[in-house]
Amino acid sequence: EGTSLQSQPPLEEQNYGAAAAHGRQGPVVPVPRKSPAKRDYLIAAVLCYTNLINFMDWFLVPGILLDIQKYFRLSDGDTGLLQTVFILCYMLAAPVFGYLGDRYNRKIILGAGIFFWSGVTLSSSFISELYYWIFFLSRGLVGIGTASYSTIAPTIIADLFEEGKRTTMLSVFYIFIPVGSGLGYVLAAGMAGLTGDWHWAFRITPCMGGLALVLLILLVPHRTQRRTAAHRALSISGTIQVAAEKPGVHRTAKTTWCQDVISLAKNWSFVWSSLGLTAMAFVTGALGMWVPLFLYRAQLAQGTVSPCLQETCNSSNSLIFGGITVGTGMLGVIAGAEAARRLRKINNKADPLICATSMFISALCLYVALMVAKTSILSTFILIAFGELFLSVNWAVVTDILLYVVTPRRQSTAIALQILVSHLLGDAGSPYLIGIISNAIQTKNDCSPQWSFRSMQYSFVVCAFVGVFGGAFFLLTSLYIEEDRKEAEQ
Repeated sequence: EGTSLQSQPPLEEQNYGAAAAHGRQGPVVPVPRKSPAKRDYLIAAVLCYTNLINFMDWFLVPGILLDIQKYFRLSDGDTGLLQTVFILCYMLAAPVFGYLGDRYNRKIILGAGIFFWSGVTLSSSFISELYYWIFFLSRGLVGIGTASYSTIAPTIIADLFEEGKRTTMLSVFYIFIPVGSGLGYVLAAGMAGLTGDWHWAFRITPCMGGLALVLLILLVPHRTQRRTAAHRALSISGTIQVAAEKPGVHRTAKTTWCQDVISLAKNWSFVWSSLGLTAMAFVTGALGMWVPLFLYRAQLAQGTVSPCLQETCNSSNSLIFGGITVGTGMLGVIAGAEAARRLRKINNKADPLICATSMFISALCLYVALMVAKTSILSTFILIAFGELFLSVNWAVVTDILLYVVTPRRQSTAIALQILVSHLLGDAGSPYLIGIISNAIQTKNDCSPQWSFRSMQYSFVVCAFVGVFGGAFFLLTSLYIEEDRKEAEQ
């Protein structure tokens, strides 16, 4: 990568592995393997901080959903569409940034994305209730900006660290998904309660984004070395052997985007794990959007709270749910990475089996949580916490599966396609689907608090069944993962 947005040299001309030996003859040259430098950890820290802001911004709207719904006078279906617009723009932009990230300067793309989404978020805090459609549009634009980051940042971490360290650093990186999500609820609800105006929730993350942009410019180098499959495969016993070009050593060639997609479609581990991630995204998208409002309606049905008539509604459910998301997310990602590290030593299929088991347990916890919500809010919070805990187990593990079953020169494209599929069939539609089902049930019954609660309770049951399908997809992944991993290392 150069210092400007210019095309990469052919991969066979870059630094690592057998591909670097293009056109040369000679003996095998041992090259000492570098341990990660302090600068590498610093770069990873900047990327983690930006990932935190990314997901805080993502979940500002659910944190003050009741206020936004009341301010713009939105139905459940229209409210769910807010998150759907965000996700649709996010997923449609992801393949574009995946293509760019595999071919152009990643630092410039990241910086432009951070600047864009921060500016749009700040601007959305000044929209009047008469122009609700502009608010919808702003969320879509924020989705485009965040796609640039989510697609490219994991590949930079993968390039900075060897396999053992890579899993650890990706685990740290993905901890900030649930942490950022939870803090998004806390920030939104806290600022709305502190200022009495929910608009202030959208004025903090842009300032944090400005700091992230400065850190990116100062600390992340313009040139980051991309590790090829040959480099990783030849990294043995602490040395990298740069092989001479000879029969049996295949040189990496440039491929088109269509060729990359066709190759990925034949990679069954990638396909089935992506569908498992899609089920995860469906469940987490619906929970993230609707849980605080669902709990508020459960409390209304119990008679423990009064209807929100004032300008700023009580956001205690968002604060509690945000705290749960932070805690269970951190614990789940760490537990998943540690379980994977230990079980890989005794079972080569450990990663997909861990993901399948956690999906089945999560689906059961969420179903029971929905059934007890009418009688016990505390039990519902506890069961939702366990459901989120087991969902979070999978975040880093699924990404690590992708990184070792897909050749590195296709990883940005693979991540982008995985984002596209998982969001298109997952959380792009689940918030809207839950809202539409809830609307349909409400229209056939009276407008009492009881039916307002039941309509959302019944619509939420869909999530439990989708979670079971997700577990099945990860079981299918386990059938192919050993073969696909060996092929990616060739």
